Amino acid sequence: MTKDRKQKKGFIKKFACLILFAVCIFAGLKTFSYPDTLKFVQISDVHLSDRKENTTYKMLAQSKALFKDELSQINAISGVNFVIVTGDMTDRPKKELITEFLTGMNSLNEPWYSSFGNHDLVFGSDISREDYVKLLKQNNKSYKFDKSYYAFTPKKGYRVIVLDCINNTKLTANGKIPKEQLLWLDNELSLAQKNNEVPLMFMHCPLHEPFSSFHHRMLNPDEIYAVLKKHKTPIAIFSGHYHATKIYKEGNILHVSTPSLVSYPNAFRVVTVNNLPKKVVFKFEFKETGLKEIQKKAKLLVFSSKIYYGEETDRQGTYILDK
Repeated sequence: MTKDRKQKKGFIKKFACLILFAVCIFAGLKTFSYPDTLKFVQISDVHLSDRKENTTYKMLAQSKALFKDELSQINAISGVNFVIVTGDMTDRPKKELITEFLTGMNSLNEPWYSSFGNHDLVFGSDISREDYVKLLKQNNKSYKFDKSYYAFTPKKGYRVIVLDCINNTKLTANGKIPKEQLLWLDNELSLAQKNNEVPLMFMHCPLHEPFSSFHHRMLNPDEIYAVLKKHKTPIAIFSGHYHATKIYKEGNILHVSTPSLVSYPNAFRVVTVNNLPKKVVFKFEFKETGLKEIQKKAKLLVFSSKIYYGEETDRQGTYILDK
């Protein structure tokens, strides 16, 4: 074989390998991003307020400016399937504030959903749980549910499960999931597993505390874990309430605590999920407010900025749950 023929044959082999490699890369990217990808935004503890002064750790006087900045940032993010608020939409359950909050959320390009926080359903308030659900149904075209806990499928392969952990029969910040909801949750998780759907749970109170707080913790965690442990499918739980940034992997469960808009670091999360044949991949992006002067002041108010800001791995990165 001549030298020219050897070079030509070697070139053809290299070219064929490159084509095969390109095909494999394209197929891999297609598998990873479409149609199994879900992208959503989680915001929490907006605490929209009409107060003119701040509290010991909440920038309530700047809540409206922070809210406006957050909405603008979300609308600039491409490919979002939905936005969800994990409680404390307003700092007090006043109809004027609720209306302002709903108007702001309806300016989003994406459908949005919400769970209740302890500042939304308050003991002694004029607005009952039933009243609030009615307000949401009337003012949010995506909210088509009759109860404060509900589930829906935002995209094939995923099941969003929203829980109501708020007890407004007394003045308390502790959370609890009633037995009626636990039975319902068990059924939803069974359906999700049967349909190969990734359960994404949202509630105000975290099941796994980002830091210890006797007055904020869940009162019946063992009952909730008993339900979750019956199901081997990967489960992600998204919460707020503690105003802290934390991601904790516990077996087949991923606990995600997201900070408040009005407390340092004044941030929210963008989450991309891929439901693959043998695993579920979560990618987290951390979005801080663009109002840096407010953020600097907010940092001075919290008792430990490190706890609220979390580690780098609590803010962004990739987590994998095996099936």
